[in-house]
Amino acid sequence: MRFGLPATEGLLAGGPLRAFFVTALLSVLMHALLRTVGLRAFSMASETYMAGTHSAAFVTCPNEQVAKDLARGIVEKKLAACVNIVPKITSVYEWQGKIEEDSEVLLMIKTRSSKVASLAEYVRSNHPYEVAEVISLPIEQGNPPYLKWLGDAVPE
Repeated sequence: MRFGLPATEGLLAGGPLRAFFVTALLSVLMHALLRTVGLRAFSMASETYMAGTHSAAFVTCPNEQVAKDLARGIVEKKLAACVNIVPKITSVYEWQGKIEEDSEVLLMIKTRSSKVASLAEYVRSNHPYEVAEVISLPIEQGNPPYLKWLGDAVPE
């Protein structure tokens, strides 16, 4: 006995200290999840934008017809709100040990960051290139009404 209490009733045997440590551990583990959920809820309630919610993706195509077909399919399947087609870009790259230079068409795709994986899968399945370029960058900020429209046009 210590201080008149049996050892099994001390703080180390469970009780308040154990409850404190369990609560602290759960708080630390849940912090990231709760922060993300809280920021999204605040963003929706206040109509502010949370950086990184949307992304701009880029895909190169061999010609304008392939670009138009991909763009239409992407928008129809609600994988993006908007696809801009930029004609006549020149790409210089290494392929199979040689430096290549080609005329291509660029797709600038605006979508939700959560849709990038599905977008990449769609492009890989419908693109004529052996290795299709699909890269994306998070949108940090922009015109709030445009970003709201983008979010409304592409369901989660």
